[in-house]
Amino acid sequence: VQFVESGGGLVQPGGSLRLSCAASGFIFSGYGMGWYRQFSGKQRELVASITSRADTNYADSVKGRFAISRDNTKNMVYLQMNSLLSEDTAIYYCHWFPQVDRYWGQGTQVTVSR
Repeated sequence: VQFVESGGGLVQPGGSLRLSCAASGFIFSGYGMGWYRQFSGKQRELVASITSRADTNYADSVKGRFAISRDNTKNMVYLQMNSLLSEDTAIYYCHWFPQVDRYWGQGTQVTVSR
């Protein structure tokens, strides 16, 4: 099982980024997926989730700004992030939803700053 995140970077407040996650080692279409983030010195928190049927859910802090999607033909999950705020600065991870405490990838750093 492997999750490889990409697409992070430095962006100004109000900007946008699209994160991508390549998943492998399991039957992707049968699993719920989530994007999580970890602020410096804090525990990981769930940002957005998408079920195997593509039902989505979002943390209150990102509702209306972020959008999660998946492509079962490519074993990919995406997070479109718009209207970024400085408080969105974190390392972003993708993983199964609900999560399990193993197989975490390296994550991708998102920094929102002028």
